[in-house]
Formats: sequence, structure tokens, C-alpha cells
Amino acid sequence: MHRGGVGGVWYQRGMRTITVAERRARLARRHRLSTPAASIDEAVRAVGVLHATDPATVYLSVFARWPGVTVDALDQVLYADRTLLRLHGMRRTLFVAPLDLVPAIQRSCGVAVAAQSRKTYVKLLTEAGVGDATWLAELEEAALAALAARGEATAAQLSVDEPRLRTQITIAPGKPYASTQTITAWILFLLAAEGRIARGRPAGGTWTNTQWTWSPMEKWVPGGVPEVGEDEARAELARRWLAAFGPAPASDLKWWAGWTLTQARKALSAIGAVEVDLDGQPGFLLPEDADPVPEPEPWVALLPALDPTPMGWSTREWYLGEHSGAVFDRTGNVGPTVWSDGRIVGGWAQRPDGEIVFRLLEDVGAAKIAAVEEAVGRLQGWLGALRVAPRGRRHSDLERSLLA
Repeated sequence: MHRGGVGGVWYQRGMRTITVAERRARLARRHRLSTPAASIDEAVRAVGVLHATDPATVYLSVFARWPGVTVDALDQVLYADRTLLRLHGMRRTLFVAPLDLVPAIQRSCGVAVAAQSRKTYVKLLTEAGVGDATWLAELEEAALAALAARGEATAAQLSVDEPRLRTQITIAPGKPYASTQTITAWILFLLAAEGRIARGRPAGGTWTNTQWTWSPMEKWVPGGVPEVGEDEARAELARRWLAAFGPAPASDLKWWAGWTLTQARKALSAIGAVEVDLDGQPGFLLPEDADPVPEPEPWVALLPALDPTPMGWSTREWYLGEHSGAVFDRTGNVGPTVWSDGRIVGGWAQRPDGEIVFRLLEDVGAAKIAAVEEAVGRLQGWLGALRVAPRGRRHSDLERSLLA
């Protein structure tokens, strides 16, 4: 039997082949884009986690998969039921995750992110003559004590209780790109990445705000985040990712999780992932997920910027085609996209007056254009007077042109 290799990974030509058409069918069904979810929980678990750098993404991603959701219902799950939690994890990115997945994200991603950030912060503090690792650790404990005393607080409130949080550091002094930062965000990031504090409701009472209230993790999650082993955590995160995004090459998991390729391959091996042939490239599936997936009925969808579907893979040609330059910005973040039958075919934007506009990048036929127009009308009606200006990202080129 012939054996071939791609990127140093060997595979057998006799293994199961999964075509692009089947990958698109899996995407449609698994991500609840061709058939809507029946609940918030189902919509979130369909994609594993939701990107939360832009807070509007959380709400719009759920709406794209369960049109029956309301802002109040999602707020209830996030801030009252607390079955979803915001946390920094993969690639130092902010996500919303089901509570039972938090330990895996925390141990396999958050701890490493915090350790690397701590080294950077100590170096900057030392160079500025402010303090060292001991000083930083003492300030973290002081901030945590101040938060525990309040029970819940904003960054501004904590900096009143602990004035050292208002310490300012000049980054790259003397350089044209020099900037001055207050270290409050550094401390809160470290405490959050290590699972010691949790984000609560946005300050100001609006769901698109990026300023958070904070609480000790024990108040948010009784008993705190359960501890798990590093290998166990990586295996569980890999399993959840593969359930939503498989089949896919190990390099996609490496990128998505922010791991090394060795760590990704070890995690795939731990869960018994099955190798398949993705049109000449080796990919992986969960062993219980090898049966063929039938083609869904024709569908369209409007996905928000940073939606987990387009951000789930690093190799995107099979659903993106030649549209990368139009819908992804220069840092690799996707803008709002229009989908048709498993492919990105255009983009959309909300103008300052609230109007939603779209542009297709290829001919999809009159029936699909009508379906996109209907989807725009539904989203327009759901948003009402709400505005979703980008936060924490740049406009894509297509989005910028739509807003011009």
C-alpha cells in the first residue's frame, strides 16, 4: 500500500478519504448552521467555545445558531445561572466556554499564557525600576484581597483600594512607538488567566461594553476551578475541538489551541483520533465520528466578526476560497461573513444608523440572494436599535468598504 507524507506526517493512501463537500456538510450540521439549535447550551457546545474579544460576537454567534435567543436569556445564562464563563485561554484570546470545559482550557492554555505574560511583566517592571517578581506577586495578592473585601468590583474601584495598581510603565521608552500603560490590566489578566478571578457583567449595563466587573473565582464558581492534569486537560480540549471541527490536520489544532505541534499530536493520540485523508493532506477524526455525513438542505447564514466557525481552522481554503483578503484583517481576525452551503461567499456590516448591508463576492443565484436578504431582515429585526461597532479588532477590507 502506497504511503505518502505531508509536512513530515505520514499517512496511508488506503485510509478513508473525506472530501471538501463532506467537510462542508459536517460544518453545516455540527455548527447548527443548516439546522438551528434548540437552546443556548446547544448553540455554544456546537462550536465548543465562543470568541469573546468583541462582546457582541457572543450574542450574535448564538443568534446565528438559535434565532430564538434573546439578550436577556443569554445574560441569564452568563451572569445568573453562570453555566458559561468568560476566560482567557487559547492563543491568549478571550472566550466564553461551558463551565465543564473551563478546567481543560485553564490547565492546557491559561497557565502557560499567564507564565509567559508574568515573565514579560517582570522584565518591564524591572527595567523601569518599579519592582521585581516578588513585588508583582505581592501586588497580585493585595489586589485579590481588595476584590474579596468588595465581593465584586471594577478595575477602577480596585485601583482606588490598592493605589499601586495605578502604577504606570512606559513601554519602549525613547522609541517612536513608545506608550505608557497602567498596570491594573496586567494584574487582572494574571489573576484571571490563573483562574483566581472571574469576569462578571459588563460595567455600564450594556452587553457590548468591554469593561468588566470582577469577582473572586470561588464566588463565581463554588470551590473554584477544579484542578486537572496537563495531559488530561489537553486531551479533553482536543476532543471537544475535534468533535466540532474534525476532520482537520494536527496543525489546525496546534494553531487553534496555541500549543506546539508535539503537544497537539500527543493530545490527538491520547483520544485515539483516527487518521483520514483530506484530499491528499492527513487529518484526524474522533474514532466514533467516522461515518459519512449526508449533505444538508441548502442554507445561508450571517456570522459575526470573530465567529468560532471561520476562526476554528488555520487552513481555510476549503471554505474560504480566494476571499481571505476581503473578509480577514491583517492580523488574522475575520469580519462579519455571509455563508452559503459551507462556504464564505460575502460579508456584511451594520452602518452607524443601524442599517445592515451586505455584499456577495461571487454569483450564488437569485434564490440564495433572496435567502440572504431574508437573513438580513431577521438580524435587523433582532438587533432593533442596538449597535455592534467593532471592539478589540480592525475592520476587514470588505466591512470597511460597506461602511464607507
